[in-house]
Amino acid sequence: MKKYLITVNEKQYEVEVEEVRATTARAVQTLKSAPKLKTPVSAGNGNGNGKAVTAASGGHKVSAPMPGNVFKVLVAPGDEVKKGQVLLVFEAMKMENDLTSPADGVVREMNAVEGNAIAVGEVLVVVE
Repeated sequence: MKKYLITVNEKQYEVEVEEVRATTARAVQTLKSAPKLKTPVSAGNGNGNGKAVTAASGGHKVSAPMPGNVFKVLVAPGDEVKKGQVLLVFEAMKMENDLTSPADGVVREMNAVEGNAIAVGEVLVVVE
C-alpha cells in the first residue's frame, strides 16, 4: 500500500492505494465485461450544445452536456423554434455556452430555470 495526500477544491485527503499487477489479457477482459449504460448520456459536440435524444412522442429531448448553471432562458413552452436556434445559455467552467435546438418545432417542455444548477444528462428542453 502506498499513501498519497490529494488536494481537491482546497481540501486535503489522505488516500491509500494498493498496486495491482494484472496481465494484459486480464485487463482487456475486465474492460470488455464492463456494464453498458442503459440510458444515453449527453456528451455534447464540443461547442456547448447538448445531445438531443428523440422522445417516444416524436419530439427531441435536449439534455445538458456538462454540469453548470442556467444563465439565461431564451424560449418558453409553446414557442416555435428553428434548428440551431439558441434555447438557453448556461455557465460551465467559467464560460457561457449555448444550448441549441436540434430541429424545427415547438417547445413542449422547459425544465430549466435561470440560476438553477444543471447536471450532465438532465433533460432541459423538449422540442416537438
